[in-house]
Amino acid sequence: MPKIIKHMNDMPYVDKKGRIYVYGDFFPTEIAQFDYNETSAQEFFPLTQKEAEEKGYSWKEPKDRNYKISVEAKDLPDDIKDVSDSIVSEIIGCEHKGVCKEQCTTAFRITESEFQFYKSQNLPLPHLCPNCRHYQRVLNRNPNKFYHRKCMCEKGNHFHGTEKCEVEFETSYAPDRPEIVYCEKCYQQEVY
Repeated sequence: MPKIIKHMNDMPYVDKKGRIYVYGDFFPTEIAQFDYNETSAQEFFPLTQKEAEEKGYSWKEPKDRNYKISVEAKDLPDDIKDVSDSIVSEIIGCEHKGVCKEQCTTAFRITESEFQFYKSQNLPLPHLCPNCRHYQRVLNRNPNKFYHRKCMCEKGNHFHGTEKCEVEFETSYAPDRPEIVYCEKCYQQEVY
């Protein structure tokens, strides 16, 4: 192994952009098995095709689906009660129209079971394709970073035997966010 490490450091791989890869570096992106927009990197660090290619990443071209859109999302009723059962036969145009970083499919259908679910929960029909909806949910995630915080429980706490809990922990909720964060014991006490 020392021989291999020395060889990799003495003769590093240099990609087309001039980036040098030595022992311990991530695998060079230009010889990766998957294109940038096929990986979870696109979820956490979304790029357009142009941005990805400028960084030297490969990009998978979307399939030409040739959808024949029969209803535009903007024309869907706001209230599910105003939606006819025939919606399951329609092809709905995604509001993004393929102009986003979310691998938009440009159109989608509502399945019968999906339509029944929306009706049972009194939810409006979506205006975005499944890919765009997924990426919108991803944007609501906390960042992949931890912050050192203190429990914000102000009540007397019989678990810790103090007036105010002083337990410190790591959380993905940034200090400037509005959420109140508790240590595990205070949280359990609060919800049970």
